[in-house]
Amino acid sequence: MDPTLRTRIISDIKEGLPALPRRLRTVAKYVVDHPSDFGLDPIRETARKAGVSTYTLVRLAQRLGFGGYDELREPFRHALVSASAGVDQPEWIERLRENGRLGQIQADASMNTLAIVQRSLECQVPEQMQRVVEMLLTACTVYLTAVRASYAMAYYLHYVGRMALPTLQLIPRHMNSAIDELHSAGESDVMVAITFTPYSRETIEACKFARRKGVKLILISDSEIISPDFSADETIIVSVLSTHHFGCYAGSTALIDTLIALLVARGGEAAKARIKSYEDLRRENHVYWVAQKKR
Repeated sequence: MDPTLRTRIISDIKEGLPALPRRLRTVAKYVVDHPSDFGLDPIRETARKAGVSTYTLVRLAQRLGFGGYDELREPFRHALVSASAGVDQPEWIERLRENGRLGQIQADASMNTLAIVQRSLECQVPEQMQRVVEMLLTACTVYLTAVRASYAMAYYLHYVGRMALPTLQLIPRHMNSAIDELHSAGESDVMVAITFTPYSRETIEACKFARRKGVKLILISDSEIISPDFSADETIIVSVLSTHHFGCYAGSTALIDTLIALLVARGGEAAKARIKSYEDLRRENHVYWVAQKKR
């Protein structure tokens, strides 16, 4: 389920509202004004509340490009389930709402982020996270792949994670494809793939190729199944539900931070020594450039 679909449907309805016939305009306005009720109620109840026939609801769904009423309602139902993280609204959120329209938008976005992070972290099973850490630490090579928006998270995981996991490689490199980088991979290796709806064809192809090579696969995604052509050894689910026209990746970033913390703890003194080595190198580099500027 596309986490931005509900938001885009509402936006499309608002934009096309003036051109709709009167009864379709009535039900369209009801959907915009009462998205939660629309996601919860069966078709007959929605028709009663909106003051239209069930046929009018079906016509609206078809007008918007959906196969039927249930298909139109599903993104609204999904949003209700995914947003129910149970985050208490702190006082600073209330204070934001007192600062006009933009303050209200900032408050809603902040609550959305808090809910996504909580939902993403609370569903992680310690036993699975421990299995994932063991797979990563015992692999000869750990390949890490993602494209487009997901690439930012893969880059962050690689940049920080390699201090605790020196076998970590971000692919593709040098304008190659991920499949090129997996040419010599085998059963002693692991690949971590990060992808969220709409799932990238490049990542799916890399996963399929890795599985054919016998590579163990860890998937970080918003769904257990991103393709019927393969299955992962471990799938870590995070929420990317967004109140915006774009996905929110705060949950996946929080998950990656947790994974890195587990790798550092499991890596012991060796991992801590590598982190210190990186920090010392950065410090020395900073001192060098400060000295160069003074010349």
